[in-house]
Amino acid sequence: MHKLSDFKFLNAYNRLKVIFSMLFPSIILLSNCTKDKVALDYTGTGYPQDVGKIVMTKCATSGCHNEQSKEAAGGLSLVSWDKLFEGSNGGSVVIPYRPDFSTFIFYTNSYNQFGTIQLVPKMPYNEDPLSKEEIDCLYHWIKNGAPNAQGQIKFADNPDRKKFYVSNQGCDEVTVFDAATMLAMRLQNVGKIPGYVEAPHFIKISPDNRYWYVSFLGAQVFQKYSTSDNAFIGEANIGFGSWNTFALSSDGKYAYLADWSSNGKVKQVKTDSMIVKNTIGGLQWPHGTALNATDDTVYVTSQFGNYIFKMPTDFSNVYQIVLDGTTIPNNTPSLDPHEIFMNPGLPAYYISCQKSNEIKVVNKITNQVTATIPVGDYPQEMALSPSKKYLFVSCMEDVTTFGSSKRGSVYVIDCVTNTVIKSVYTGHQPHGLMVDEANKRVYVTNRNVISGGPAPHHAAACNGKNGYVTAIDLNTLDLVPKFKTEVSVDPYGYSITH
Repeated sequence: MHKLSDFKFLNAYNRLKVIFSMLFPSIILLSNCTKDKVALDYTGTGYPQDVGKIVMTKCATSGCHNEQSKEAAGGLSLVSWDKLFEGSNGGSVVIPYRPDFSTFIFYTNSYNQFGTIQLVPKMPYNEDPLSKEEIDCLYHWIKNGAPNAQGQIKFADNPDRKKFYVSNQGCDEVTVFDAATMLAMRLQNVGKIPGYVEAPHFIKISPDNRYWYVSFLGAQVFQKYSTSDNAFIGEANIGFGSWNTFALSSDGKYAYLADWSSNGKVKQVKTDSMIVKNTIGGLQWPHGTALNATDDTVYVTSQFGNYIFKMPTDFSNVYQIVLDGTTIPNNTPSLDPHEIFMNPGLPAYYISCQKSNEIKVVNKITNQVTATIPVGDYPQEMALSPSKKYLFVSCMEDVTTFGSSKRGSVYVIDCVTNTVIKSVYTGHQPHGLMVDEANKRVYVTNRNVISGGPAPHHAAACNGKNGYVTAIDLNTLDLVPKFKTEVSVDPYGYSITH
């Protein structure tokens, strides 16, 4: 408090200030409070401060992406970092490290500075668009992993979590899903030549769960990645070919890859060094691959004809097993065996015949067909539920079971009786199948590359339209409700950790 005796030491301005403070102290206090008002802290929402300011003032607002309004806003709540990573009705909206595949950016970006997709309706809806600076902030936040306020990256806490993998054949990307939440958690670019689509065709997880491998229709390499962080480990140079499926030995030390061509090959690759150890050629359209329980015999389907190949793993001989009751191998399309499924817990192996729309059941010891099971049109891939003894078969071009307006079906076969117990419509052109015993689900990749399929909700980041993943409840054999998540173009290959 100033005293009047002090006035002689003050200039005119300060004399007025002292008088004013003595007469109107409450006004001065209010002025100081306004001037020193502390900015709101958004880190309590889990977002970093700069990201939280944008999201909480522009997105997680009344009538939009808050808890009260989210059902009318795609099921997406943005009131916290944790809620963001629960996703929307269409699955993940942010994939850490990949703003180029995060729909969160697609719907907010109004500029061309990053070359990402721009979708409508533009967010914030019916409001001023985000500034370039705000988009830059969000883009680089996601590119750096979209960490929370404490620097934690989503899904990084447990590298051994159960995951399933989907190769997007039209985009050279592999989508990695968290099996517990069924959310896309990572996206890994694969292939050798940037900017050239090499069509990642097939994926398999190593028996020890440490690695995943991918083959390509349009690349001369066979690649190896880590399951813990998707880091590139190495590649084998396997030469020209349409490298489609491959089988891994039970110890994971060898891979056997098939080159799908009229004068095709099978190559043996040593997976620790990623070096080709052996090659056999002169095979007619080799496609599906499998190993027996003792890892000393390779089985390979011949895509066009009525037979499959059987050979020792040293490739010293090649035998042909005829599947249609005749004794003569015939290259005239009749059965067209596509894929072969072999499991140690079953007395027989199963072959999908895409021309005759059948599954052939073949005795492991005699190699004689013991049963023929009619299924839907164009059967492709197979997957087993060991607990149920159910074999799931994707019939990719089936327009018979559910009618021409629904292309595709998944047939369920009881492996005890070798009879069909149900067929399920999972989506347009189902192909890949993955059984998740832990969560009691069967994941299905739906390619959606032929016209007549559903228009994707999101534009594709590559040429073509997005496919999607659905799931079957293993107990009810019905579709899992509210799960249909888009991936990229032509989801084809598939695998799941053990």
